[in-house]
Amino acid sequence: MSKAEYLALAEQKYNDLQDLKKKVTFYDYEKSFEEIWMDLGRQVLEKNLSQVPTDRRKKKA
Repeated sequence: MSKAEYLALAEQKYNDLQDLKKKVTFYDYEKSFEEIWMDLGRQVLEKNLSQVPTDRRKKKA
């Protein structure tokens, strides 16, 4: 994964992070914040490792 690819992924989540300011309670803020970061982390991990197979149970030969 290149720096440009990472920045593109992070840029996609930037607006979501800015929308967190509209949350009324800290619980809602924290819940949404965690969802955003978990999704970003999953995307970065998948990009760094490889494509995830369609059948997670299938073993490679």
